[in-house]
Amino acid sequence: MTSSSSPNLSSDEFDENEVPDNALKSLLQKELELQLLIDALQTEIAQLEERITGGKDKGSQEELDEKDLEEFEAPEWCVPIKANVMSFDWDSLAAETQFDVIVADPPWQLATHAPTRGVAIAYQQLPDVCIEEIPIPKLQKNGFIFIWVINNKYAKAFQLMERWGYTYVDDITWVKQTVNRRMAKGHGYYLQHAKETCLVGKKGDDPPNCRRSVGSDVIFSERRGQSQKPEELYELIEELVPDGKYLEIFGRKNNLRDYWVTIGNEL
Repeated sequence: MTSSSSPNLSSDEFDENEVPDNALKSLLQKELELQLLIDALQTEIAQLEERITGGKDKGSQEELDEKDLEEFEAPEWCVPIKANVMSFDWDSLAAETQFDVIVADPPWQLATHAPTRGVAIAYQQLPDVCIEEIPIPKLQKNGFIFIWVINNKYAKAFQLMERWGYTYVDDITWVKQTVNRRMAKGHGYYLQHAKETCLVGKKGDDPPNCRRSVGSDVIFSERRGQSQKPEELYELIEELVPDGKYLEIFGRKNNLRDYWVTIGNEL
């Protein structure tokens, strides 16, 4: 191959029909793919910087994390249980109490064809078969389950609901916002993502004190810490089932809440 075979050819001018050399075609195509990946990463980095600084110079991410840790105080009446959910003694918990509402934010294993989606994910991802094995049916005979789901796991989440004995009854959309109340878009494989969805399932009878037609199925709330869910969801649940028994699985310290049992390995 000589330079005269493709003079001054750039990726912007690339037309594979005009390039006779298969090896050159492959290299140019790879260059285009890499450039798209770089652009996506730069976009995600800029969004993370905006979320961290809020448009102001607040120091490095490490400094912010240390400050959050120093200032963090668990709510007085919360029940945090730091444990690996895969080896936790669920039978003992189920024998002690049954829950009116269960919230789960599974660390879904992401599709390998979307590499940029996992850039900022700090927790360990679990295969679907591991999530299936959590004995949800032992923890609740009557009540609601709220499951956070990512785009390519909708079908699996519905399968889990059926496997665990639930009927899908509703869903909640969290529209993410920046500190400036703008839509907080994140990178997606085809479309930019600015929302998360929580599926709602029901099993058996309504729990005691259950109310109907409360709150809203759309939450507009600021995107905060990594994988931190909006406080409005917990307020909605407490309005739906006042004075209930609440459990969160795969919980994190930034979502600890009074009168909730929270289980996770990041507490």
